[in-house]
Amino acid sequence: MASGVKPRVKAPKSAAAGESVTIKTLISHPMESGQRKDSDGNTIPRSIINRFTCELNGNMVLDATFEPAISTNPYLEFDAKIDEAGELKFTWYDDDGSVYETASDIAIA
Repeated sequence: MASGVKPRVKAPKSAAAGESVTIKTLISHPMESGQRKDSDGNTIPRSIINRFTCELNGNMVLDATFEPAISTNPYLEFDAKIDEAGELKFTWYDDDGSVYETASDIAIA
C-alpha cells in the first residue's frame, strides 16, 4: 500500500431528476512507473492507480483504466446524469492490490 494516499471528491449534494452534474475527483498518490532506480541502483517497483470506478446506487457511471504514463495525483472531471437520489461510490484500484474508496450522497431537489 502506498503511503499518504488520500482520495478526494467534489460532487453536488443535490440535482434535479435527469440533470447532468459535474463531478471532480483527485487522489494523492505517488504513481511510481517501475522504470526508475533507487540510490542503490535497484528498480523501484511499479505502483500506480490502474483503475477508477464511479457507481450510483450500484450502477456503473464511469469505469476508467489507467496506464503507466498517468501523472502523480490523478485528477478526473466528468459529467454524470442523475436520475435518482442515492450514494455515489468512488473506487481507485492500485497495482499492489490496495483499494481506496470514498462515497458521497446526492439528493433529488
